[in-house]
Amino acid sequence: MVCQEEQLVEKVCELYEQLSSLESLKPSKNVDMLFTQLVLTCMPHSPIDVTKLNKNVQEIRSKLIRLCGVAEGHLENHYSTLLGSYENPLDHLHIFPYYNNYLKLGLLEFNILSQHITNVPNKIAFVGSGPLPLTSIVLASNHLLSTTFHNYDIDHMANLNAQNLVINDPELSNRMVFHTNDILDVSNELQEFEVVYLAALVGMDKESKNRVIDHLDKFMAPGSFLMLRSAHGARAFLYPVVEPCDLKGFEVLSVFHPTDEVINSVVIARKYPMPMPNISLDQGHGSMILPNKCAEIQVFNPLINHGNMVEELTVEEKHS
Repeated sequence: MVCQEEQLVEKVCELYEQLSSLESLKPSKNVDMLFTQLVLTCMPHSPIDVTKLNKNVQEIRSKLIRLCGVAEGHLENHYSTLLGSYENPLDHLHIFPYYNNYLKLGLLEFNILSQHITNVPNKIAFVGSGPLPLTSIVLASNHLLSTTFHNYDIDHMANLNAQNLVINDPELSNRMVFHTNDILDVSNELQEFEVVYLAALVGMDKESKNRVIDHLDKFMAPGSFLMLRSAHGARAFLYPVVEPCDLKGFEVLSVFHPTDEVINSVVIARKYPMPMPNISLDQGHGSMILPNKCAEIQVFNPLINHGNMVEELTVEEKHS
């Protein structure tokens, strides 16, 4: 097992060296080939814990996540522009090479949300929607047919390109709103949303990710839901990891780790109705201290048909 982990890390570091030496990460035969190799290397289930890797590999992982973010941005820009050249862009979404992954991820996240929410949400915010807002489009078109999606991105051109994809669809364009904002500058209006989605690459290091999460905690409505993308095992070389203990103002409901070609893990959490103190429960047999959120167990979840998905529940939920 250790040997396999060493081989994995060696291969990832080798691919990082090749990618970091490229003049551009815009779509090309070489860029596509290297990122395909990287994804195929990181996709199989692995028990590797990236937080326990040596400092040099940790630095390479941080840089690699940023390279992946840059490349993903170029890829989405390329295909958003291409799709925007069609009269009806939504009829051609399949030309995006990862469109099927978004269909699967959208269904997965809808199923997860449906287990916890009682009413169809009227308004959902998606933070970091980018030029190709496929999550919002898939959810609005296939699953949440009356919900309005408010898409936030810091890049004005990304929003213009995204808006161009839906503008010729009268029904969908009425339910897709685009805001050019840094989410840290958005405050009270966050209380309007029953659900907030946070894209995987909003906050590409732990400090900036936690800054965004803390901001959402401050302004989201009590009882509203936060959906986040994370990563698990070797997939954490591609995307930042969100730990349940990072979500201090939220009740973590579940964490799902797909084991198929959908790379991102999915975390769903609910904003506490009031600040939660650290409490002990006295049941007459001494005090029982609830375990830390970061202590987790893994179980298979039979409720969602999504390959060999692994679900994690925090230990404190199992005691509640």
